[in-house]
Amino acid sequence: MVEGMGREEMRAADADRQRVADQLRVALEEGRLDLHEYDERLQRAYAAKTYGDLDGLLADLPGSRAAQPPVVAAGRPAVAGGNPTAEWLGQVWGSWFFVVGITSVVWAVSSLAAAEFLYFWPIWVGIPWGFFLVLVTVGGLASGAPQKMVADRERKALAKERRRERRQLQADAVARGELPPNPTKKQRREFIARAVDRGELPPKPDKA
Repeated sequence: MVEGMGREEMRAADADRQRVADQLRVALEEGRLDLHEYDERLQRAYAAKTYGDLDGLLADLPGSRAAQPPVVAAGRPAVAGGNPTAEWLGQVWGSWFFVVGITSVVWAVSSLAAAEFLYFWPIWVGIPWGFFLVLVTVGGLASGAPQKMVADRERKALAKERRRERRQLQADAVARGELPPNPTKKQRREFIARAVDRGELPPKPDKA
């Protein structure tokens, strides 16, 4: 069945989506995409189902490579990477399973101590909360919450890396005497602007 399919119709794996996300991050760092474009394309990348969905995200970026289907030996399935949906579901339902598990253990210990099955009161903890989480799960999956979670994590990681780069550049500038030991906000801003002009830092992306 797969042999007769065009590449664009084949299903992409999590690893393919991650490779495209990595290339989009590089494009953002190089100033080829602003933050709004990066955010939009990143969410589309994590929501992509096929290679055709991924292709258009890199078409106008020089040096980017389209994701390719892996060559898999007959009878051996491809190994997928992390699953954003499973991770998001774990975050949504993790506390529920923990609390219901703890209350069930308390109920079980109480029943053993009383030598009889007591009324299973943890049901009043699990059912109302579980019903609410079902609504959250359905709404979150429909709105692409797992992909947004990953995109937000990517943005935070990039922002953290850029802050680290700026701090290191400023520390080097202080050591060279280019900046005073305690620069003012204006001095820091002017230094960052010069670093961008010299290509030592990527331009600050436009806010959406």
